[in-house]
Amino acid sequence: MMAALDLLGQRWVLRIIWELQQEPAGFRELRRRADSMSSSVLADRLRQLSQARIITTDRRGAYRLTELGRALGPALEPLQVWAARWAASHAAVEDPAGSDQA
Repeated sequence: MMAALDLLGQRWVLRIIWELQQEPAGFRELRRRADSMSSSVLADRLRQLSQARIITTDRRGAYRLTELGRALGPALEPLQVWAARWAASHAAVEDPAGSDQA
């Protein structure tokens, strides 16, 4: 369990997994989706995820989740629900009067 938490707890790892849930993506596309991630960090995280057999590359060179990586999807769903609630409450705190003001 600790090894999995160490890997998944690294910055950008869950973001990469999240992005690859939708569809395979090449290095440049992943870099574009996470615009503040450096190329060196992305390359390092992709290498780590590949070594952990969470992602692989297809014949076009696009990264995709393996069966093991796709199995993380159900574990991420509660986090997505929580994040949506958090974002809504965060927005309410930032704009308590609502956006009716013009």
